[in-house]
Amino acid sequence: MSCHNPIADLSIPQGSKKIVLAGNPNVGKSVFFNALTGLYVDVSNFPGTTVDISVGKYKDAVVMDTPGVYGVSSFNDEERVARDVILYADVILNVVDAVHLERDLFLTQQIIDMGIPVVIALNMMDEVKRNGLIIDIEKLSKELGVEVIPTTITKKEGLDKIHAALDRAKIGNPISEIKSLMDSVVDKVHVPAEALLVLEEDENVLDRHNLDNNYEQREYIYKIRRNHIDAIIDTIIVETNKGASFKTKLGRWMLRPLTAIPILFLMLFLTYELIGVFVAQTIVGITEEVIMGQYYYNFIMGIMTNFVNEGNFIGQLLIGEFGILTMAPIYLFGLLLPLVAGFYFILSLMEDSGYLPRIAALVDRLLTGLGLNGRAIIPIILGFGCVTMATITTRLLGSKRERFIATMLLGLAIPCSAQLGVIIGLIAPLGGKMLLLYTITIFIVFTLTGTLLNKIMPGASTDLLIDLPPIRIPILKNVLKKTYIKSKMFILEAGPLFVLGAAIITLLQYSGTLEIISDALAPITVGFLKLPKETTQTFIMGIIRRDFGAAGLNILAEQGLLNPLQVVVSLVAITLFVPCIAAIMVVFKERSWQESVIIWVGSFVISFLTAGILAQIVL
Repeated sequence: MSCHNPIADLSIPQGSKKIVLAGNPNVGKSVFFNALTGLYVDVSNFPGTTVDISVGKYKDAVVMDTPGVYGVSSFNDEERVARDVILYADVILNVVDAVHLERDLFLTQQIIDMGIPVVIALNMMDEVKRNGLIIDIEKLSKELGVEVIPTTITKKEGLDKIHAALDRAKIGNPISEIKSLMDSVVDKVHVPAEALLVLEEDENVLDRHNLDNNYEQREYIYKIRRNHIDAIIDTIIVETNKGASFKTKLGRWMLRPLTAIPILFLMLFLTYELIGVFVAQTIVGITEEVIMGQYYYNFIMGIMTNFVNEGNFIGQLLIGEFGILTMAPIYLFGLLLPLVAGFYFILSLMEDSGYLPRIAALVDRLLTGLGLNGRAIIPIILGFGCVTMATITTRLLGSKRERFIATMLLGLAIPCSAQLGVIIGLIAPLGGKMLLLYTITIFIVFTLTGTLLNKIMPGASTDLLIDLPPIRIPILKNVLKKTYIKSKMFILEAGPLFVLGAAIITLLQYSGTLEIISDALAPITVGFLKLPKETTQTFIMGIIRRDFGAAGLNILAEQGLLNPLQVVVSLVAITLFVPCIAAIMVVFKERSWQESVIIWVGSFVISFLTAGILAQIVL
């Protein structure tokens, strides 16, 4: 073996034929491994990683099982191990989930492009019938240029044919454009398969051969391979309703615009009824007004008035209008926590049922117009939970351009669950017209901003590559556990910031600074936005935390200082307002400082400009 061969340290007899099992996660590779090797198994740690590799005997050959991966690359330890074992294989037994060929065949074609002999085990054929699918296996084999064996390994079906096919393994049909590119670099590497990984910018392989990363062909190759597999899928699979379960049919309906759009609107309506009506009005009416607003407030005031004077600074700080023992816990636990828990409950239901990735596939074309692809719907939806968390998840997007656009839209037009809860609580009693006015305004800003960024920024959106899990009935225990964990994280994150915000606002108010700032911004707040001067306080509170500012608007509305149209204008301003301190910190961490400043300043300008224009129209 070459000294550059990373698997040389494994206990493999000299000259033994190496059969390697490769495939996506959860396709049944371990069952194939056990069926081929029986009890003759050696498990050892792969050099330089924490990943274990199973090696067993099969006739005069050795069989190695690799971690489940979606591609041969070096993004994590599992992929690095799979890559190094596959590179030096004599035969690959590629186990493929027959129900998810559009996902699994991407890895298959990559291995074929590497020029390694392959046999394909088309596993889970029993699921194919239950999903109402018909697969032309003979045509698939012809397109790929390798033998394809239908199997249901849990029932040992097709195993005997796999035994026979391993001796006939052959190199498949590479994609011609990719093969031409490989021929230009094959003389710079030790094995031909590494030529492909050099082109795909695999850092470990480049370092191994002391090559510079000047090829930059990964996205081009991925796109060619994806289009090639999609073209094959279109010719070999027929979807029928014969034998298909209701969940399978429902999963298909969620992807076809004619049925998927009504389903999406139904889900949004049910979400509004649960969070906007039941939680925001009924539950919050009990938690905020009765439990926290009466029982807790009377309890804490009864104790604290014995120790502090409500009129001095300490009294204002602790039990004043913005007190850290009065307003902060009342709004945090009475108003926000029920609304946040309700949102996370709905989000967990969509995640566990398999509906969330289907929404991504459904909106892919729409988001392409904004410079994104359907995968961006995941951080956008997560943004309705927490913009800070959603900003971190923009890492899953395929390019720097997409990550900037997504971060800008998240910070600008997506209200977090806590803020959204207050917004719904304020607008719901005002009727459908006010809700529609607010929603349309935010949607227009979201669409125009994304479209403009897509036009002026160089490049284009990447293609959507996403796994569609089967539709399942969510397990209530898991959903409640997720809801509890995320709600607890919200309290731990928001609690200290609420206390900090209450202290800062009280200090500004007691020192008269808040009044000075309000007067200085009066030409904008009162003149352009046509809002009361006191609204300035809520904008200052919103810089600390978005929902903290929204809670301030709730106070003004309860005091009768805002009429319904002013409520909408103020909510538009604070929704489009600069993200809270936590989100801004993450933005500066994830993006360059230049991009972060653009996002920060842009949010201010767009917020007041939009709210001002709306005020001039409706007030």
